[in-house]
Amino acid sequence: MLSGPLLVFDFDGVLVDGMAEYWWSSRQAACLLEPGLVLPEQAPAAFARLRPLIHQGWEMVLVAAELGRPDFDLAGFEADYSGSISRALARSGGQHQPLQSALEDVRRQAIATVRPQWLALHRPYPGVKERLGALATEGADWAVLTTKGAAFAAELLAAEQLAPLRLFGHEQGSKPAVLLQLRELRRPLWFIEDRRPTLETVRATPGLEQVRCFLAAWGYLKPEDRSGLPDGITLLEPGAFQAPLAIWP
Repeated sequence: MLSGPLLVFDFDGVLVDGMAEYWWSSRQAACLLEPGLVLPEQAPAAFARLRPLIHQGWEMVLVAAELGRPDFDLAGFEADYSGSISRALARSGGQHQPLQSALEDVRRQAIATVRPQWLALHRPYPGVKERLGALATEGADWAVLTTKGAAFAAELLAAEQLAPLRLFGHEQGSKPAVLLQLRELRRPLWFIEDRRPTLETVRATPGLEQVRCFLAAWGYLKPEDRSGLPDGITLLEPGAFQAPLAIWP
């Protein structure tokens, strides 16, 4: 049985910068659901500003639609993101599944018809491929745990010739639930994520006390996310990520 750590990586904002694709797909999905929407082709600054708050793919579609409203209040939306999303979802019909389905339909169509262009909307962070390739020399393996659909993450990983030990998409359940399942491997688990609330939820989940949690400093962070981290969550800078696992913070 392998005893080295299993590094479990979030995908968007940790391995890959997909901001251009988020807007491209979310914009198309929002316009499919509401044909009267008028949205810019390039991601507006407000979308990038709200991205650190977004948890699920369907939220991106909802945010894109809200940005097309003439009365959209960025400061108010940001200050009460959870409440704003709930109110926006109620206005859109109250169900998140049509939003998620529209997003995934747009992505499936893109892969079927304009795959090279869709892939080009994603950019692996510098040094990520090389670092992942070196993990085996340190007795470690790596997995991907993402709220993106597993099929879409698999397409992107294959295009970069990356093969994780395991890949979990949103279909497999919440991140804490998947990490609880991974305990069955009886290996140390290191979780690298760029969403602080997700790490805090993992830390608060019974059974996950031994998971080492790292906040990826290069991801989609709010300015205040880096400071005052609770016990058990460590800020991982790019230089530390490239360093041998034995000297990770």
